[in-house]
Amino acid sequence: MLFLQILIILLATKLAGELSVKLGQPAVLGKLVSGIVIGPAVLGWIGPSEMITQISEIGVLLLMFIAGLETDIKALNQNRNSSIAVAVGGIAAPLVFCCLAGISIGMEQSHALFLGLLFSATSVSISAQTLKELGQLKSRESTTILGAAVLDDILVVIVLTVMMSLLTAEQVSLSLIIGKKFLFFAAIALLGWKVVPRVLKMLAPLRVSETIASAALIICFFFAYLAEALGVAGIIGAFAAGVAISQTKYNHEVERKIQPIAYAFFVPVFFVSIGLSVSFAGTGDQLWIIAGLTIVAILSKLFGSGLGARLTGFGNLSSLRIGAGMVSRGEVALILAAIGLESRLLQAEYFTAIVVVVILTTLVTPPLLKWLFAKKELGKDN
Repeated sequence: MLFLQILIILLATKLAGELSVKLGQPAVLGKLVSGIVIGPAVLGWIGPSEMITQISEIGVLLLMFIAGLETDIKALNQNRNSSIAVAVGGIAAPLVFCCLAGISIGMEQSHALFLGLLFSATSVSISAQTLKELGQLKSRESTTILGAAVLDDILVVIVLTVMMSLLTAEQVSLSLIIGKKFLFFAAIALLGWKVVPRVLKMLAPLRVSETIASAALIICFFFAYLAEALGVAGIIGAFAAGVAISQTKYNHEVERKIQPIAYAFFVPVFFVSIGLSVSFAGTGDQLWIIAGLTIVAILSKLFGSGLGARLTGFGNLSSLRIGAGMVSRGEVALILAAIGLESRLLQAEYFTAIVVVVILTTLVTPPLLKWLFAKKELGKDN
């Protein structure tokens, strides 16, 4: 059965991606939609499973690892102030406006506050892939988006920790949480500077097949493991591994050999897995809630992050591009939704509607980015 599911996923993503390109949209949009079409929401050919989930987790790690390989670390450092402002604006605006939206539909204050936090999260894996397709992954806007996403992950987890300790019986040490995050970034800085180049140099001469590619994957998965062990998203660790390897002479060889592994199998499964979360059952009476929350979720992140960029020297158009790159909530918000449901900070009656809103923010990101980056041809960014 698994073999048939993989066959359908690979065929559907390639055909849908090609159709999307023919319609003038990024291929990633078609791949995301294919997951909805072949999943429970429409045809029901593929359903969520533990195996699909595990393969998709590898896919998103490799996606962010490749994004790290193509990131200019000097540009990342030069745009750190903008990344901080974008992350803060992109958390504050959704936290406030989505919380107010939750209260307006009858949620208790604690549940509405969690809703605001959920939509403060950002998943840039889809944005990174879209920017790569558009040839913009090395642009200043892209670098700022990726930097902001790292900080966004830290801030959201800290706020979630505080919220769960205040609103539930769970007692969590905030100082421990923050300390573990500082330890993670100190560790990856040291490992990336001193250890990664030596590991690659040591393994390169081995007389076995694909030693460099294997070494790169070992580093990628170790960094992802270290990140999750210290309370940071695994995709941040994978991204950091890519950045570390990008500073070595093996950068281009690793990228050339890892991309076929990622895009031939693992990444398509990740794209489809997002669509598999969609189910329209029971959403008929909540269409206005879905529509309203989707609008608030998109605009609050677009203009919240965009304002942070504008205040740190970006022009209007560039600020909107950065805001658009932060719109996708993706798998990060889906994980938060599951946590909220389990801890009773999210009411079960709203769970399906919120999952649909998360998917819609993810689907709107590729065409929005394409449209905004195409606007540079219309005139000067001001």
